[in-house]
Amino acid sequence: MSDFARPASPSDSDPNGRSPQREGRIEADWVFAYGSLIWNPGFEFSEAALARVNGYHRFFCIQSMSYRGTPEQPGVVLGLDRGGSCIGMAFRLKSGSRRDAIDSLYEREMGGGVYVPRIVTVTVQGNRREQALAFIANQCSPAYARLSEDEILRRLSSCHGQRGPNREYALRTWQSLSERGVHCPHLSRLGPLLLTHEHAPARPSMALG
Repeated sequence: MSDFARPASPSDSDPNGRSPQREGRIEADWVFAYGSLIWNPGFEFSEAALARVNGYHRFFCIQSMSYRGTPEQPGVVLGLDRGGSCIGMAFRLKSGSRRDAIDSLYEREMGGGVYVPRIVTVTVQGNRREQALAFIANQCSPAYARLSEDEILRRLSSCHGQRGPNREYALRTWQSLSERGVHCPHLSRLGPLLLTHEHAPARPSMALG
């Protein structure tokens, strides 16, 4: 989820997807989740499975100035950035509520233009391929930033926004992947460091991400 206020124009080029070629929203039967959608999808689904997408990797590259930080102390949330590969969750949307689910996802993810919707090819359960909607980091957005790991750790440890501590967002994503047997190098380095940092007790939240 993003909250950067200024829109930006997405890039047309993409290593493993396509932009919508018409006005309106992309229609899809599957959604690829790599961050808070894993542990709080917020929509009905008929199937969920681990899936891999090639051409992208998971990284804290989106600055959060409301939900997980403030304008004075921006937090960071995950984006699907170009290069490498990423294991996340693929959700098959229920047919009866598919349109509502996509509308909800656009409302949740597309504020401020920090993500670009794409249809990407995901490999589900080893060798089954499906076409899924994913929200890719928009490198043209002012919210996009490739920070050092030390700076990411500092923000995750200290920033807090409307949806709760930035730390909570990172740890829940890391733990959700670990519970499914997924090793994410980025989160696996940051997670143990976050656990050793002193922090204020996290307030319960119904965060979307």
